[in-house]
Amino acid sequence: QVQLVESGGGLVQAGGSLRLSCVVSGSIFRIDYMDWYRQPPGKQRELVASITHGGDTEYGHSAKGRFTISRDNAKNTVDLQMNSLNPEDTAVYYCSATLFLRPSDVDSKQSTQYWGQGTQVTVSA
Repeated sequence: QVQLVESGGGLVQAGGSLRLSCVVSGSIFRIDYMDWYRQPPGKQRELVASITHGGDTEYGHSAKGRFTISRDNAKNTVDLQMNSLNPEDTAVYYCSATLFLRPSDVDSKQSTQYWGQGTQVTVSA
């Protein structure tokens, strides 16, 4: 069974920093994309940042220049370093991993997306 567990959320003052971490466990052949999403109160979930197995990154508009996503393929972890936080960053942050469970899944392009439970980030003014 694949599990994603986030950590590192909490309360921080505006202008501060937080580092979120997510570890993926279970019987996995290879993790393709690893992402961070967030869902602010009363709003839809949105992509914060994404990183490929090879390390290519993509950022949502709100994250560019302030957040940095990184991953460790050997440890199946993905981190999100968040700097210059402001109250608009308050949200539940979710880790996501799109992965291949078996070698044959790579050939057939059968990937599956899994989600963590989420971690609360609250930024006070």
